[in-house]
Amino acid sequence: MRIEVVNTGSELLLGKVINTHVAYFGQQLFKLGLRIQRQTTIPDGDDIRVVLSEAFPRCDVILITGGLGPTSDDITREVVAEMLGRTLLLDQSLLDLINEMFLRRGLKQNRLNDRQAMVPEGALVLDNPHGTAPGLYLPADPLAGSPHLFVLPGPPRELRPMYETLVAPAIAGLLGADQVAPEWLNFKIFGVGESSLATALEPDFEKIPDLEVGYCARLGEVDLRLIGASAAVNEAATLVRAGFAHEIVTESEDAIEQVILELLRGRGETVSTAESCTGGYLASTITDVAGSSEIFQRGYVTYSNEAKTEILGVPREILEAHGAVSNETVEAMASGCLAASGADHAIAVSGIAGPGGGSEAKPVGTVHIALASKEGGVFSKRYFFPVERISFKMRVTRQALDLLRRRLLGFPLD
Repeated sequence: MRIEVVNTGSELLLGKVINTHVAYFGQQLFKLGLRIQRQTTIPDGDDIRVVLSEAFPRCDVILITGGLGPTSDDITREVVAEMLGRTLLLDQSLLDLINEMFLRRGLKQNRLNDRQAMVPEGALVLDNPHGTAPGLYLPADPLAGSPHLFVLPGPPRELRPMYETLVAPAIAGLLGADQVAPEWLNFKIFGVGESSLATALEPDFEKIPDLEVGYCARLGEVDLRLIGASAAVNEAATLVRAGFAHEIVTESEDAIEQVILELLRGRGETVSTAESCTGGYLASTITDVAGSSEIFQRGYVTYSNEAKTEILGVPREILEAHGAVSNETVEAMASGCLAASGADHAIAVSGIAGPGGGSEAKPVGTVHIALASKEGGVFSKRYFFPVERISFKMRVTRQALDLLRRRLLGFPLD
């Protein structure tokens, strides 16, 4: 089945809004064994006419987003109706729902919204309980030369529930009985570069028939995707597990902070943080995960040397002798954090995020990370991440969390 996505909205092309629709559709369609063949983003207005006329002959399904609003530049329904030779008819029940929604929200009714109750003849209305713009499904029309068209609202909070409850079942119903979704497995691997993974695994992967392999490199980690028949995926997965047992963070798309939460929760343990160069990013990352209150005690942002001494008890002699960016300092920070917070584990980081402040001995990108645990002692190590400031904070945070992951699993820290 050939599927294309057409996203309308000038705000997407102006960079005012990030287009998340393609990623969402791609993930959802893959569950049905389908993939997007092409995606086009166009501004509001008449460009949709050209794009659809080009796409009609080569598609089985087109997912169209946006252009269903009440203003003059929202012309998706009008263009679709015109191209299919359909008349737009007022759907009184839709109009009543729109008016009721305005009343329920205490808003003054606006006659411009009446346009959203106009439906192309023969279209199936897709209910939208989260907004005033209903979706539309127009089955393939051989006379008009059109494929199956799903016309959906642009806002994700309206589009996604509509897709999951109405569009996905409709697309599934269009599939043949022999359409089987492939197996899919994602490995999140930390601390190994994409090229190193490929060098180690590709020679064996090439011997496995009908296996598709994909890589997505991120800061410090790589997502390795295995796609294919069950036997092929299982054979490849065995190779990955054997070669990178300690580096596999998870066999899913979960972020490392989610993995940490589940590991600590399973052990009934907690963690606290002491941060300098990351400025609270480490604590924020942990607490971004729902349920983190069960495993996170507290976080200290001790940016200055005075704060390191006053809050964490780092001896001034250590700071004077070794500097804030040193193993000795982060070990003292972690130990002080562990004692002050009462947590089972404490992570401390101190480094030079840049762009200034580096030296020949400690260039920008240098960071020291320490992990202290009630059971396991204190470990520290120097790392070097020569990336821009925000990426540096993210990279340090992931490295710190991976140290904790390794300790919780009993893996070597070096």
